[in-house]
Amino acid sequence: MEIMDQAANLRKLAGERSESAPPSGGVGATTLERTELEEISEPETRRGRVVAVTSGKGGVGKSTLSVNMAIALGRLGKKVLLFDGDLGLANINVLMGIIPEFSIYEVLKGKKKLSDIIIPTGFGIDIIAGANGISQLANLTDAQRDLFVEQLSELEGYDVLLIDTGAGVGSNVLGLVLPADDIVVVTTPEPTAITDAYGMIKSIVAASGATKKIKLIVNRAPSAIEAKRVSDRLMSISGQFLKVGVESLGFVFEENLVQKSIRSQRPHVVLYPGSKSAACINHIGARLVNASVKEDSQGIFAFFQQFLGLGQSRNNEEA
Repeated sequence: MEIMDQAANLRKLAGERSESAPPSGGVGATTLERTELEEISEPETRRGRVVAVTSGKGGVGKSTLSVNMAIALGRLGKKVLLFDGDLGLANINVLMGIIPEFSIYEVLKGKKKLSDIIIPTGFGIDIIAGANGISQLANLTDAQRDLFVEQLSELEGYDVLLIDTGAGVGSNVLGLVLPADDIVVVTTPEPTAITDAYGMIKSIVAASGATKKIKLIVNRAPSAIEAKRVSDRLMSISGQFLKVGVESLGFVFEENLVQKSIRSQRPHVVLYPGSKSAACINHIGARLVNASVKEDSQGIFAFFQQFLGLGQSRNNEEA
């Protein structure tokens, strides 16, 4: 799919969302119709959108990005649950300076349910922490993995369930990735990261066919031009050889401030909200849920226009 086509579709979606549509059970509906609608809708539970964030290799900043993207979504008014799916080497709680009382280990042992170990944070989101250094969690049986997925699907009241998976193409990772509504693959401009990102996309397609919604984020980009080069390359080869459309969500600038926030165990978008990298993450979060993006003083909106082809598309419309 061409980047300009993606941008046009996003603008169309945003326009459709802003228009108010008359409710199906409005003034013109009969009493019977309203009763039937109430009976149908009453037993339904609120199912959140499941987004899995994954990568082909470790060290691309996936977990840091997941934490900050979750907070960005929370600031857009979404009720977000962030689940640490790197079960044996968990770190999202560390990135947020949180020491959990319970973890996935208690769920595995049958002492707790996933709903029992949800931790509210001071950043506008809830989290489920994994465990660190427990080998049993790194090699789950199919039954144990199915139990996790089943309990995740039963969690209610969230708009977005964001899963930070482990790296690689192991059964634990794919077991969490494949049931998701949207799959976000994170890479960097490094050749090894690009190769492994393609390997992850290839594994997803091999396991599920070309039916999954796969999105791409280029992290630690030195420039918008370099990020576009990487995303164009991955989208092109995925379409050519795997026959799957990969959508670019955007990129995040390389900044030393990100490493400072990691060392401080404070989310980057909270500690340095005015930085270019934080603005990039906010834009990515907005694009993920098709929300409107507010222009900022750092000019990040202009970078995203260039990256996604928005500027050229708008110029063509005005001509």
